[in-house]
Amino acid sequence: MKLLITTTLITLVFLNGCQQIQQDDTAKHADMVSQKRGSVLIEKGIVELSDEQDHDKNVAGIDPETELYVVDNPDSIEVYVNKQRRLPEGYEPDDLVEPDVEHLSQQGVNRRLLRQEAAEALELLFEQADEQGIDLVAVSGYRSYERQKTIYQSNVANKGQEEADRFSAQPGTSEHQTGLAMDVSAASVSFLLDQAFDQTDEGSWLVEHAHQFGFVIRYPEGKTDITGYEFEPWHLRYLGEELATHLYEEDLTLEEYFGYHY
Repeated sequence: MKLLITTTLITLVFLNGCQQIQQDDTAKHADMVSQKRGSVLIEKGIVELSDEQDHDKNVAGIDPETELYVVDNPDSIEVYVNKQRRLPEGYEPDDLVEPDVEHLSQQGVNRRLLRQEAAEALELLFEQADEQGIDLVAVSGYRSYERQKTIYQSNVANKGQEEADRFSAQPGTSEHQTGLAMDVSAASVSFLLDQAFDQTDEGSWLVEHAHQFGFVIRYPEGKTDITGYEFEPWHLRYLGEELATHLYEEDLTLEEYFGYHY
């Protein structure tokens, strides 16, 4: 009888101990989930917000007026901006140069400019294209905040905000302000920025070869729900050969590469 009671007590103690461990594990899991609620996940860097910081978004680099994340690496070749991520107020690259390529615009205008590394890469891309019978023209590169503001407001006035937002960036969120993007075209589409460019020899060549020079088609077809923009086969974004090649081979956008979507 004593043995039975002792065995029963030991069993109860063991079961109570297991229940307590399970409760502890559950509490820890709930605490981890709670902590992650305020996290902004960015591959190659995680910005985590505490509960207090979640209420005070200035701590996390959130613009209180626009509610957009303000990037802290605007000078990086891999800087990442979109409809949720903007450049710091007043940002302007300090190494803008004019690539020695065929331009559509007249000499002396800002849209002929790119950051130096991107400009040198574009020259190599145009040179290789020309050797293979592909005639490209640079249409629009760097845009200042004020220039992008004018373009965006004009598009909103003419087409309405919903339509404008499909293809036009709000000021501060445009890749053109980084100095790392160039729109290109060709005579085959009358030098227009048109989706028909994708069906030309020039557009097809860029899809296959742009990454070899560090560029990607930033807003590819079929990924509007991810990038937030309509297909733009003319929009080249410089990222450096290594990252551009990785995105090309894996069929990724920057949104997918950095771990979250628009």
